[in-house]
Amino acid sequence: MRTSTTMNSRAGRSARTALAVGAIAVLLTACGGGDEKMKPDTEAAQTAVPSMEASQNTLTPEELPTALLEGQHKEIYARFSLTLKEAISEEDLTATAEGFIEGIESLALSTTLFHNGTEQRTWLSNTGNKGMMAIFDPEGVILGIQVLELASSPETDAKLTKVEYALPFEGDWLVYWGGTNVFENYHYEYESQRYAYDFIQAKDNYSYTGDPLKNESYYAFGKKIFAPADGTVVSVVNEIADNEPVGVMNPKQPAGNVVVIDHGGEYSYLAHLKQGSAAVKAGDQVKQGDFIGLTGNSGNSSEPHLHFQVSDGADLFAAKAINILWEGKLKPVQGETVTPIAP
Repeated sequence: MRTSTTMNSRAGRSARTALAVGAIAVLLTACGGGDEKMKPDTEAAQTAVPSMEASQNTLTPEELPTALLEGQHKEIYARFSLTLKEAISEEDLTATAEGFIEGIESLALSTTLFHNGTEQRTWLSNTGNKGMMAIFDPEGVILGIQVLELASSPETDAKLTKVEYALPFEGDWLVYWGGTNVFENYHYEYESQRYAYDFIQAKDNYSYTGDPLKNESYYAFGKKIFAPADGTVVSVVNEIADNEPVGVMNPKQPAGNVVVIDHGGEYSYLAHLKQGSAAVKAGDQVKQGDFIGLTGNSGNSSEPHLHFQVSDGADLFAAKAINILWEGKLKPVQGETVTPIAP
């Protein structure tokens, strides 16, 4: 997430835009994995300057779906940041948008995520097989926009873990990536991490205070992480340095420091932990709520956060992720704040 990645590689803060089949553009961040197409770039978001037309245009984030369906391409393009206009022409926007809206009658708001000065919205079509994502600055200037045909996996979506899992932390955490489509959860595209989550902490819509290049500036950094259910620790990685300055990532060791727990044939992964913070070792028996380690920024991670998932095997990249049955019937989705249930 602007935070973990599918654990393949996704650039951290470099401003990247792309015009691909079925997509208008991209400016997104993640935790690690996959190609570049689902990653918002907050640095670009914070530094982008609106054009003169954009500052005079009154098109709001709420109006974007209707404008797209009604063919208001000039008005939409006027709201593009200068950076986005350098990557995408109005002609490209028009051609892609016209193809995308074929067969669509409406686009309904799905999720909203506020993060470090940006607002990210996703909409799903009435047909259920297409979606749109856009990132805005505080003035409503469009920093990134993407449209896609959405693949779904209804069979695995419906198959939940046998074990009920508790949220593995204390206090309020923000779901940065989580859900059952690639806009809500970029991991969804990859079978090995389809139901993974990236969690951060935020205050007043910011995940840090002070110097954004220092790990200690992030609210999540150094927070206690706990066992989500009873089990046996099968592997621990504890020696990988936390990435600093923040934004520099380590794709060679994608999961970073990680604890893997066997819950009876289901394996939880708590990844990107702080260097040297693991409080368990392979073979240890743990109970739900036992201290495991501290949140860090190790591995293919663009800021301090927790990557959490449950899979059907102990090898993160060879196993398949399982949709999680959460304690209290929680169904965390991108943009929601979640809090553990009190014992």
